[in-house]
Amino acid sequence: MNTANTKEIYPNILKVRDDHQPIRFGNLEEDKFKISEDSKTSWAGEDFGINDLRRRIEPWLTSLFQSEHLSLLVGAGLTHAVHFIATERSAAGMYELPLTDCPHKEKINQAAKKSAEAAGREAGNLEDQLRIANELLRGLEILKKGKDAQTLRNELQAGIKNFAHSILESEKGIATAKDGKCEQAFNTLVTFLMSFASRTGVRDRLSIFTTNYDRLIEAGAELAGLHLLDRFVGKLMPIFRSSRLDLDMHYNPPGIRGEPRYLEGVARYTKLHGSLDWVQAGKDIRRIGLPFGATEIDPYLQAPGLSQVTAHELMIYPNAAKDRETAAYPYVELFRDLAAAVCRPNSTLVTYGYSFGDEHINRVIRDMLTIPSTHLVVISYNDPLDRIMQTYKELGRDSQISLLIGPALADLTTLTEHYLPKPAIDKTTFRMSELLKQRMGAELQQHAKNSAVSSPDVDDLI
Repeated sequence: MNTANTKEIYPNILKVRDDHQPIRFGNLEEDKFKISEDSKTSWAGEDFGINDLRRRIEPWLTSLFQSEHLSLLVGAGLTHAVHFIATERSAAGMYELPLTDCPHKEKINQAAKKSAEAAGREAGNLEDQLRIANELLRGLEILKKGKDAQTLRNELQAGIKNFAHSILESEKGIATAKDGKCEQAFNTLVTFLMSFASRTGVRDRLSIFTTNYDRLIEAGAELAGLHLLDRFVGKLMPIFRSSRLDLDMHYNPPGIRGEPRYLEGVARYTKLHGSLDWVQAGKDIRRIGLPFGATEIDPYLQAPGLSQVTAHELMIYPNAAKDRETAAYPYVELFRDLAAAVCRPNSTLVTYGYSFGDEHINRVIRDMLTIPSTHLVVISYNDPLDRIMQTYKELGRDSQISLLIGPALADLTTLTEHYLPKPAIDKTTFRMSELLKQRMGAELQQHAKNSAVSSPDVDDLI
């Protein structure tokens, strides 16, 4: 059987706990699975069900989620998953930049394709085109090619505006879904987020990183009552600050003296590629009050201090600003946060919907895995370009990587219902477990004593 057929018949890949190699399996029927002929395992028979998978996966993830440091990296897969629950269709993808009037269109596309191939992607996407076009724009301005530069600038502004509009359409599709689909989508999202954020007070805060430009995680966090700490300071028009003060949220329990306790439901949040509601206003990066599901951005830019801001100043990666200094800002700060969060001992990084197509992120993950006590959990609905498995092989850290790939494992509804830890800090369950352990221990000791009485020592019989 060739590799292509194997992927079609056995689209799911699992590697957790003591699995020495990834295991492929496919569906026999709705809740029955069969392992591929080239996969070997001792924990599953000839066929197995979703309960067998749950017993295998859930305790493993629960233990990893209580690592000293926990980080979640979210890619476009989460947006597509939530959008599909709400509308039964995928969200907007990375469309190509039209560049209809640009005389350098072919050169930009060729350079974008070459850049994509170097990163392991088959073809260049919008981000590649924007990066190359911005570099060309700076070159044209240096060469004082005013007419060509203005044409390219207009093309970039139109392209970024169209891309921003497609993101707004995806948000609107979720927010306006009918027949309870909107509530179902957000309930699933809230359960997903709280499964990670429900950490005991003695653990470090969850760090959430995303490459997405939409505000889906922010919307889910609001519904969940989850406080997100980021680098923005202020209320009306928050401003991005480079100084990281490690601010946190505590409370003083009534009647208890001593140090304050961590407030539950708090996470650190970083949007690595920028956001739809970030704009460059002068020398500052500000976040505007753009509602989730809004139809247009322009009406929310009609405010003092934003009069000169257009779609060209939207802070979506790569930065559309003209000079090199602001092109690196604020992204250099954000990636420093990623490296600082994951590259430390006893750290677990979970990726969901991330296709490993960003080399700058992959480099941080490679550095993280050089620390023996770190662990990477990859959860993805599919791997159409085989990029995840290729990266897994290149990393060469099998014992530090867990894989949950395929619809039977990574479908968002299935994942939250069966495999992720309980989305709550449940003190009652912890106490019950301790009580059962103590009682079971006492019962075993009593059973041993009774056995000793009923079975006298051999010496006594002589």
